[in-house]
Amino acid sequence: MAQVIWTEPAIADLDAIADYIALEKPDAARALVQRVVAHVRQLADHPESGSRPGELGSRSRYRQIVEPPCRVFYRFDGKRVFVVHAMRTERILRRSALNRGKPKP
Repeated sequence: MAQVIWTEPAIADLDAIADYIALEKPDAARALVQRVVAHVRQLADHPESGSRPGELGSRSRYRQIVEPPCRVFYRFDGKRVFVVHAMRTERILRRSALNRGKPKP
């Protein structure tokens, strides 16, 4: 079983998405966060189940899971899953967003 670690930038990303949704639909924002957290929790048992983001190519070490309207990006080092970024599905992924959540060695 892999340990799942949320980086601070990924938490901030998900909070920002939820805050925006909560402006008009607080219950929907709360439900989204619960769905995303539950989906990410499954990575403890299935850390390589996410797809490789198309923007990064098939050799990327990053993976993603999609819980509409969110994409959650993570990296698996063999023992730990590092959740590094979350964004809305309609946005364009920028590689720099993944580097913000890079774990310290």
